[in-house]
Amino acid sequence: MDQNLHKKKVCVIGAGISGLAAAREVRREGLDVTVLEQNAGVGGQWLYDAAVDAGDPLGIAGVHSSIYSSVRLNSPREAGGFSDFPFYPINGDGDGRRFPVHGELLRYIRDFCDAFGLIDAVRLNTTVTRVAMDGSPSRWTVRSKHRDAAGDGEEEVFDAVVVATGHYTQPRLPAIEGMDTWRRRQLHSHSYRVPDSFAGEVVVIIGCSVSGIELALELRHVASEVHLSAKSTDAGLTPAMSKLLATRHDEYTNLLLRPRVEHLRDDGTVVFDGGESIIADTIIYCTGYNYSFPFLDIDGKVTVDDNRVGPLFEHVFPPSLAPSLSFIGIPALVILPRFVEMQARWVAQVLSGKRTLPSPEEMKIAVEEHNAVKEAAGVPKRRTHAVWLDVEYHDEYGERVCGFPRMEDWKKEFILSAISDMRDDIERFRDDYHDSDLVADGLRQNGWMTSRR
Repeated sequence: MDQNLHKKKVCVIGAGISGLAAAREVRREGLDVTVLEQNAGVGGQWLYDAAVDAGDPLGIAGVHSSIYSSVRLNSPREAGGFSDFPFYPINGDGDGRRFPVHGELLRYIRDFCDAFGLIDAVRLNTTVTRVAMDGSPSRWTVRSKHRDAAGDGEEEVFDAVVVATGHYTQPRLPAIEGMDTWRRRQLHSHSYRVPDSFAGEVVVIIGCSVSGIELALELRHVASEVHLSAKSTDAGLTPAMSKLLATRHDEYTNLLLRPRVEHLRDDGTVVFDGGESIIADTIIYCTGYNYSFPFLDIDGKVTVDDNRVGPLFEHVFPPSLAPSLSFIGIPALVILPRFVEMQARWVAQVLSGKRTLPSPEEMKIAVEEHNAVKEAAGVPKRRTHAVWLDVEYHDEYGERVCGFPRMEDWKKEFILSAISDMRDDIERFRDDYHDSDLVADGLRQNGWMTSRR
């Protein structure tokens, strides 16, 4: 290995799971790393903030975290965690359940940071305002500003920049006729924290994915009516939703599935496809998020087109700027932190010279072919980076990019079982589960107690 590698300076933007994974792997390769984090602590999205963007109710600008107070993880902790740092419960403290509340994951992230001595590389309360090439694609000027500093901040030169800022911060809003004149409360799920202020209201939730259903289940306890709007009622009738609506217990009589919202009227009327309408007090948009990198000043060499970030080779390297610019954590619906650990290891090994990339032309062709395959399969452009929790793809990806060990069979079955349970009964899957013999054996052999709930 080149004895001068220790002089190579790498800037990682973001100290969430992706950024800390990158910092750990970069250090393992003998490179210097600086992590710039805009918040007051590590954890990224999992650093819960009770603020609700009061000055911007649709959440286009404001707090970073989109976590609401009652969030529990929807993947089992026993199958999560970094490859060499299991997500065990804290002895005598915290939430030891299989699907704990969000604060438990934040503690785990902080423990990971401490265990690998990463905090000394992290500059907190520091916002990156500009990243630009410093005369060549292998040198970068990074301008950042500490929250308490005067002026425009400071500039530093790095040999490489790793963007690990996440993608659950900038709300994605639909285009619905009348949104701009509807006079009552509108917010994106990004700005939802607790249900108290919705007591007695008629609430319309637009978006029938996991977040929409979970907010509906929480709000039905306090709201007078909760109308959950899907693109169509057929699309909204997932097994989990069908089960909720079929039972029709007293607690569900105020939860109704509705088709797409056709338009809004300024008197509070919400009109659905087919002509039915209601008067609502609040609309909550559970409509996803946009990728955003406002600090990048790279002459359009990386763009965001309907949430397709590109061109990115294997979701990580822009061909014309690789390897000195990379992105970790772009793919959605992945197993965390496993997937970003793979990406971080690959980036670090490429930067150290341990691995090489194809030529820029070859990488560009590979990106075009990947996108063409997605389009031919009818995948919307905005889903270009969706992995859909495909465990086999995870294995293939990790082996291909950095020789990452394949996932144990019991973990694969464990994860797939959890996904199936959630699709079947989104309300109870976290606390009502049954392990197969393969999963139970894997849990015992790896030091987990299957009785933890």
